[in-house]
Amino acid sequence: MRQALIVWGGWDGHEPEEGARVVKTMLEEEGFDVRVETTTEIFADPAIADLSLIVPIYTMAKLAKNEELNLTKAVEGGVGLGGYHGGMCDAFREATEYQFMCGGQWVAHPGNIIDYRVDITRRDDPIMNGIDDFSYRSEQYYMHVDPSNEVLATTTFSGEHASWIDGVVMPVVWKRRHGKGRVFYSALGHVAKEFAVPEMRTIFRRGLVWAAR
Repeated sequence: MRQALIVWGGWDGHEPEEGARVVKTMLEEEGFDVRVETTTEIFADPAIADLSLIVPIYTMAKLAKNEELNLTKAVEGGVGLGGYHGGMCDAFREATEYQFMCGGQWVAHPGNIIDYRVDITRRDDPIMNGIDDFSYRSEQYYMHVDPSNEVLATTTFSGEHASWIDGVVMPVVWKRRHGKGRVFYSALGHVAKEFAVPEMRTIFRRGLVWAAR
């Protein structure tokens, strides 16, 4: 049985505990044996190199250097990494090796909770199979992103809340490689109730299964 690790914590506004429960159930339904931890200290354990998948749900926290190096080494060695919203790509703002692995870092969400569109850019990818462009209400993440990401979905900023980014097309969902490991990310999911959106939930579930070895 494939082994998955969920690590949740950090800022409560992203409802990490509730999100972890949703993701745990999702992975168990996919046949994973899931372990849940609430401290980043687990990232320093050499045993994580034997996992199939790691899911960080940990916003605006600090990551010790030994934890960062052991985690990135594990993914380079083949462990999958998958996450969503600030739980993965606004997790550890000072940890540049971690950000290099993830492929992006949050920098703004102009207008806060707003209505916007998610546009599917890779309809031929199995993660996006059968999913059409859809409307979404949440934070529209503006991110600094790695040009090597394989982008699966984007969103376009209107400029209503920040005129200078009018028309900017921003990646929302991507996958990438980090060494031998597969990395998946979705910017959707500010709070746990967003998993009730069928497109969001399906994309994320498929992305985790893709990332896991």
